Amino acid sequence: MQLTYGIAQTTEELAGILSLQKKNLRAVVSNEDREKEGFLTVSHNLQILTEMNNSCPHVIAKHANQVVGYTLCMHPKFGDKIPVLRPMFREIEALDKKVEKYIVMGQVCIDKDYRGLGVFRKLYETMRQQVSSSFTTIITEVDATNTRSLNAHYAVGFSLLTTHRSHGQDWHLVALPTT
Repeated sequence: MQLTYGIAQTTEELAGILSLQKKNLRAVVSNEDREKEGFLTVSHNLQILTEMNNSCPHVIAKHANQVVGYTLCMHPKFGDKIPVLRPMFREIEALDKKVEKYIVMGQVCIDKDYRGLGVFRKLYETMRQQVSSSFTTIITEVDATNTRSLNAHYAVGFSLLTTHRSHGQDWHLVALPTT
């Protein structure tokens, strides 16, 4: 199976991200799949996804011209644009050790048929290469109940910065150096 990795460049690729996102939102994934496969918390629209991509392009994995995985790049200037993520940005700013020159990985998702094939790791490798000239750290947060995602992030080298609670959920704020 030949997968290609790169940055989102077209409206069709952004639409592919949104299509994959809709299939994996917490609200539509069964309880069994949430526990076993993980889930997404935030739903984006094409406008904000495009604005984010214009600032720092999202990284995608494609198979047969279809988006099968992605990591969203979110410049800190978008910290107020998505209400559910505002507490994360406040936590980053409040860290004892200030993190300078960071980019937020706003969401990662791999199509169910492509999980377990190393796509997650390759998406992050590609993202690191794409952002390393401008940012020293990739930061994201993971719902504490999303153990599949937590384990995957720690397996590719993320380390815990802090935990916090917002919107009735516990979150792990994690970081990955870009070099």
